[in-house]
Amino acid sequence: METEMMRPALLLPEMLLAAGALAALIGGSFVARDRQWFIRAFTIAVLVATIVAAAIQLREPATSAFDDSFAVDTATGFARILAATGTLLILAIAADEISGSPRESETYALLLFATVGAVLLAGANDLLVLAVGFLLASIPLYALIGLAATAAGAEAAMKTYLMGALFGILLLLGVTILSGLAGTTGYTELAERLPDAPRAVATVAVVALIAGLMFKAGGVPAHFWVPDAAQGATATAATFLTTVPKIGALVAVYRLATVLPTSTSWPIVVAAIAVASMTLGNLAAYWQSDPRRLLGWSTVSQVGFALVPVVAVDRSNLALPSLLVYLAGYTVTNIAAFAVSAALPQHRDLTDYRGLAARRGGLAAALLVALLGLVGTPPTAVFVGKLTTAAAAWDGGYAWLAVVVFVNTVISLFYYLRWIVPAYRDAALASSGGDHSAPPPEHPARRWSARLAVTGAALSLVVGVAAGLLWNVAAGI
Repeated sequence: METEMMRPALLLPEMLLAAGALAALIGGSFVARDRQWFIRAFTIAVLVATIVAAAIQLREPATSAFDDSFAVDTATGFARILAATGTLLILAIAADEISGSPRESETYALLLFATVGAVLLAGANDLLVLAVGFLLASIPLYALIGLAATAAGAEAAMKTYLMGALFGILLLLGVTILSGLAGTTGYTELAERLPDAPRAVATVAVVALIAGLMFKAGGVPAHFWVPDAAQGATATAATFLTTVPKIGALVAVYRLATVLPTSTSWPIVVAAIAVASMTLGNLAAYWQSDPRRLLGWSTVSQVGFALVPVVAVDRSNLALPSLLVYLAGYTVTNIAAFAVSAALPQHRDLTDYRGLAARRGGLAAALLVALLGLVGTPPTAVFVGKLTTAAAAWDGGYAWLAVVVFVNTVISLFYYLRWIVPAYRDAALASSGGDHSAPPPEHPARRWSARLAVTGAALSLVVGVAAGLLWNVAAGI
């Protein structure tokens, strides 16, 4: 990989996001409340420009910028495109939910700041850049959750803040110990010097670093805030926090794993976190009645699946492309699932979706595709992601981990069916006259969120069918 000492153009996508966030924050103060759509349009333009710039750079040879502190390669390019695309899609929910609200422009600025933080996490090739990315991705998140201005939102924001402070300290502790042991913060030098460091001390530092990144990913042991935030925050914030930060955090874990010596036992640590996340997330989701809280626990389990190829990063060439394909599928599928709940904000219990297929066939179809997609049903994108992550584990000699992926995939089907079945079975009973219970109250669906749900479900199918092309790009073929 070539190294460029000073080429600011290599960070054009990050600069676009950061400058756009500042412009949205300042410009919103000078735009009337009934014209805040202008800031939304500006945010859309920034995100589109970021996607285009990232796609162009993705075709270039891998390199690094600013004295090898930031990697500009396939992993970073995918993270840029996925993070910007995820945020762009989420703006459709914001158009319904916060249009004309007093904090509309601030919300767009926070979304852009958090997105650039996620991208910095993904490209960090230096421990100090990793710490900066963690803070930039975390701080806007607290404000986004708190914008709900409800008791549940305030509780979720406080819990997220406290968990972020705790695991942020752990991450900084890991940074301090590793840099002290190796005398450097650069990943290249760490890879050369850490094998000679005391094993016990290095292992403690590695555990602290990975635990800190799990806060951003939403995985065990830093997962406690995710269900509360998904339930208590606005639909815009809930969709964002369960999607975009995970992209940066999981790519960051992958990149860190490539430089850590196996003497620190990091594969065992990551494997344990993966198993705990997918199992705990699935079991906890089964008992949820609030759809957003169910999706919150679902995202915890999805982190476990995404971590599986990271375990085999030093043994299998399938690790990186399988991770990137999984993240691409998860991004569009998770957004589609949340968009259904955002389109019907009054439906805060699974029973409220009774007869949805009879009343709103398009939304019911989007819900079916999204939830079966999260299970990993062909031909959806997450199916390809789960299949390739299991293949990476098997190829790397972790056959037992591939079995765990299969078992947890089967388990997850049951709680997703608790949401799907009422929407279709009760609709069939009602049409045949066999259901004499009172139907849920009828509420108009939010227009843009409903369209996003259908679009996201369609994208999940498209990405699944075109996964071969996506895989070739991720593998650098």
